[in-house]
Amino acid sequence: MKRLMISLAALAVASAATAQELPKTHLKVVGGLSNLTAYQDYEKPFWTKTIPETSNGQVTAEIKGFNEMGLKGPELLRLMSQGVVEFGTATLSYFASDNPINETIDLAGLAPDAKTARDVTADFEPVLAKTYGDGANVRLLGISPYPAQVLFCNADIKGLSDLKGKKVRTSSRTQAEFVEAFGGSSVTMAFGEVVPALQNKVVDCAITGSLSGYSAKWYEVSTHLLALPINWNQQIHAVNEKAWQKLDPKVQAFLKESITGLVDQMWRAAAKQTLTGFDCNTGAAACPYEVKGKMVLVQPTDADRAELKKVFQEQILPKWAARCSADCVASFNATIGKDLDLTAKK
Repeated sequence: MKRLMISLAALAVASAATAQELPKTHLKVVGGLSNLTAYQDYEKPFWTKTIPETSNGQVTAEIKGFNEMGLKGPELLRLMSQGVVEFGTATLSYFASDNPINETIDLAGLAPDAKTARDVTADFEPVLAKTYGDGANVRLLGISPYPAQVLFCNADIKGLSDLKGKKVRTSSRTQAEFVEAFGGSSVTMAFGEVVPALQNKVVDCAITGSLSGYSAKWYEVSTHLLALPINWNQQIHAVNEKAWQKLDPKVQAFLKESITGLVDQMWRAAAKQTLTGFDCNTGAAACPYEVKGKMVLVQPTDADRAELKKVFQEQILPKWAARCSADCVASFNATIGKDLDLTAKK
């Protein structure tokens, strides 16, 4: 025990010494949506507390959510590429119209649980890293998820078949194709516009993360929540390559290790936060927050899961393959496809 204590003490001294060797560095970061738990509980504390503390004050950062800066999201990759934004966090679906390769890891129906979502992300991350590095001058530092994307409805629903004839807010092309496959109509609108749209029946349902919807108080304007993960709305953590190269190599190593830890923490929280979202929107005793919703939690049936899998294989995957390049499809088959025994055809 004494030897263990001495070893731990030596490790702490070594870590402190390493931190002191870092040159003074200040970073500016554009984060994700500032009103969501991913930003409030993970991203902001990471940059404003964890980074300064673990570097002994040598590395500091300031961060604002992109919405706080008047940005909408889809422009973030371009701004990082230009160097206007140095460090940034952005949802992959924002860039789907620029290049369908950005949809690959988050196709609706691809990952029915957090473990599968993380596996397919790890499979394809090197492909995305090369894409951004070669084509956009952006270095990919990590990919993290939101809680599972699920259906909030201001209508009585019992399963996926009830989407027929419904107007559903979606945030990506793959979500739109999912809704349309079940006979619904997809409506595109910004996250901040959803509450009045649900309230005024402009839309019947909307898709977002289970806990994200709770944070935005969707439970006040929705009655039913279908507990079936559609996708995970992964976001990239990245940096302009020129800005990265200006950093001291020791700072680069420190940030890579630290951001890997942040991403790991957010992945481990994804499944738990998904359940917390279910609990808090429906008023379950397990909800850790004071304010609780009163929504009806609709559990998916085996038929729902089977139908989602069928729709993915017969409609969503083929449509994505048709709009992505041959190299993109080949990369899918060699990574995610190999892992999940799926084949996309060009």
